[in-house]
Amino acid sequence: MAKPKKRYVCQACGSVSSQWAGQCADCGEWNTLVEDAGAVVTPFQARHNLQSGGRAILMSGLDSQVALPERMATGIAELDRALGGGFVEGSATLIGGDPGIGKSTLLLQAAAKLASAGRGVAYVSGEEAADQVRLRARRLGLGQAPVQLAAATSVRDILTTLGEGSAPDLLVIDSIQTMHSDLIEGAPGTVSQVRASAGELIRFAKERGTALVLVGHVTKDGSIAGPRVLEHMVDTVLAFEGERSHQYRILRATKNRFGGTDEIGVFAMANEGLSEVSNPSSLFLTHRDESVTGTIVFPALEGTRPVLVEVQALTVRLASGATPRRAVVGWDSGRLAMILAVLEARCGLSFSACEVYLNIAGGYRVQDPAADLAVAAALVSALAERPMAADCVAFGEIALSGEIRPVAHGNLRCREAAKLGFGRALAPASQGEGGGLELAGFRTLGAFVDHLLGRG
Repeated sequence: MAKPKKRYVCQACGSVSSQWAGQCADCGEWNTLVEDAGAVVTPFQARHNLQSGGRAILMSGLDSQVALPERMATGIAELDRALGGGFVEGSATLIGGDPGIGKSTLLLQAAAKLASAGRGVAYVSGEEAADQVRLRARRLGLGQAPVQLAAATSVRDILTTLGEGSAPDLLVIDSIQTMHSDLIEGAPGTVSQVRASAGELIRFAKERGTALVLVGHVTKDGSIAGPRVLEHMVDTVLAFEGERSHQYRILRATKNRFGGTDEIGVFAMANEGLSEVSNPSSLFLTHRDESVTGTIVFPALEGTRPVLVEVQALTVRLASGATPRRAVVGWDSGRLAMILAVLEARCGLSFSACEVYLNIAGGYRVQDPAADLAVAAALVSALAERPMAADCVAFGEIALSGEIRPVAHGNLRCREAAKLGFGRALAPASQGEGGGLELAGFRTLGAFVDHLLGRG
């Protein structure tokens, strides 16, 4: 008989190796490769058993009529926005975030709202005792909500309990890393256990039409712990972002089979739990009573929602021979280096003798390339010590040639700025309408810098 093949799975990143090693070749972690007991397959089985014993499957065309999925709106508008309208019956949602960021609080608030609306809701905690969850619910003012609560870690026990009567409309598992299946060897949290536990729970959700929500731990780099296949198994992946030292939280969909991934939900943490923020710009804009050098407002875009944030820059001249420092908070350091290089090469400005500090106010992180022009304006203002107008916003992408390129949804950005009292916009020359703002368009970065410095 042929010898079965074995494989070893990294408990940190989920990568697979045909032989054991002390260090994972993909993530570099030590002593994380563990034999996957569920992956022993003989070569004979692999070659000869695939074309026998199966059943014919039904094939259909792309033009078949498909009904739109029914959604359960939670009543929390920011959560429903990120989900695309609410939870879908029979779907699986994975939500991850740093410890203490508010995942359990948000899901408890959503579960209480759905239960109060007449939906069947079950909340299973594998990390806390049932009394701890009750105390949190009382602190949030949700102690009277008819949520079915349990503290358990055995997937078999959970599914047996839920299968006795009518299945709940919403099932929350907090967290998937604490669950274990007796069909697989290994401790809870291992790759094989997480995969098997999630597979059984998802199968139950699909068969019974229950909306399943799995809470996932994250690693130190912010990715969801466990095998990457877990993110492929679920229908929706939500990332709960934010700094614990800051008030705001952002719920962002990184995968959504039933909607888009370009929407975010914004929350503020308070003593009564997470409250919705209908105007996120109010969190990230400081009071601008006086003009300050090195600051300008950038209308960022998160999906279809504009968010106005303040870009702050500071330059400090050094003595000759000292090595200048570049520090960035909330933006890409590589992109800052590119903007500095273009300003020096195309506009004749010198930052080589200056330390440069760049900050996005409020702890917000910007990934929009349209922030290039706002960053350039803040840097020029700080270097020349010329304050920007308090009622001015800037947006546009900068090319290495010094060209200012157009960006998407410029009118939407301008309209949001106009609603908040801004009067002018510095933008690409191809920006057609100002959306209620006085528009100043520029084709090149050189012309933009000349305008800021009053050269013409």
